Amino acid sequence: MATPVDYQWAYSIMDSSRVSTFLISILLIVYGSFRSLNMEQEAREREKEREKERAKGLLGDVLTLDNNSYLFFTDVQTLDTMQALCLPLGASISLLVMFFFFDSMQMLFAICTAIIATVALAFLLLPMCQYVIRPCSDGTKISFGICGRFTGAELFSFSLALFIVCIWVLTGHWLLMDAMGMGLCVAFIAFVRLPSLKVSTLLLTGLLVYDVFWVFFSSYIFNTNVMVKVATRPAENPVGLVARKLHIGGVVKEAPKLSLPGKLVFPSLHNTGHFSMLGLGDIVMPGLLLCFVLRYDAYKKTQLLHLAETGVPPPKQFNRLSYFHCSLIGYFLGLLTATVSSEVFKAAQPALLYLVPFTLLPLLTMAYLKGDLRRMWSEPFIIHPPSKHLEV
Repeated sequence: MATPVDYQWAYSIMDSSRVSTFLISILLIVYGSFRSLNMEQEAREREKEREKERAKGLLGDVLTLDNNSYLFFTDVQTLDTMQALCLPLGASISLLVMFFFFDSMQMLFAICTAIIATVALAFLLLPMCQYVIRPCSDGTKISFGICGRFTGAELFSFSLALFIVCIWVLTGHWLLMDAMGMGLCVAFIAFVRLPSLKVSTLLLTGLLVYDVFWVFFSSYIFNTNVMVKVATRPAENPVGLVARKLHIGGVVKEAPKLSLPGKLVFPSLHNTGHFSMLGLGDIVMPGLLLCFVLRYDAYKKTQLLHLAETGVPPPKQFNRLSYFHCSLIGYFLGLLTATVSSEVFKAAQPALLYLVPFTLLPLLTMAYLKGDLRRMWSEPFIIHPPSKHLEV
């Protein structure tokens, strides 16, 4: 007869730390995907305005000045096939560097992480700052010489992000580390784009192999789980190191060690000392796929609406389950399966082992059934001239 102990894993899944992991990871993917879509639409609208101004001969130097404003908020990187194949290799090399040389390079890791996290967190906070500062600002930009021109909201978001990172350095609090990690997730999803389903499949498959190897098989080579070791190793606080170098340890309070924001940590409200951990890669990499399918859904909707304006009725499956909804449900089920596996086996699990099949396979099946697989695989956003017959 089954006892309550046999179903302990089911109670663990409903723990507040697990629920927080599910909600926050899904919200980050949804928000980052829609933020990327909005950026793409705004860029398209700006390009149309520039074409109008160019036609009128009024473009002038305004374009150059606008391009200097928050360059790290406007540049978008699109991965190609070679980059998708090399990314798991680069991630493996970075993991080994952190594993072998962490003690000698930990201050460099902490400083670089703080700088990157400040920019990413400023990007995350920018919409909120724009909403708050809108009543008392007219949107004019302040010039900082060669650094560019920035609005009051951009300066406010950057200052707020810098303040949060400084408090994290001084306290090492997990909540501030999570805020920095959330900023990194949203910024990566928004600024890195996958051009096709082919590149998406190559990238996610390579990262699945990477995750499985470093979680399951690295202990046979390095006598320890390299992935878990690197993810949980704290770094020396730069403030403490500088204080010891300057011999002012008595003046500066002993600074805590820093857990670098390569993961999200959610402590349990009911079980003291228990926490749930999810790597940022387990959010970002599936998030890139969901961002791609969201952009494709928007592109397909635009094409169908354009055809409807010409008198061609949209296909019946126009209002059915979208690719984004399908992939998002798959991500939730994959995360649930990974959580159950970690509770049943009482060991760290490579989350991408479950997330990649649960998101990619339903998407491929759905694209095949809808007749979009060939287009999504190679050139999903190529605008084809309208024809008399609509492909369904």
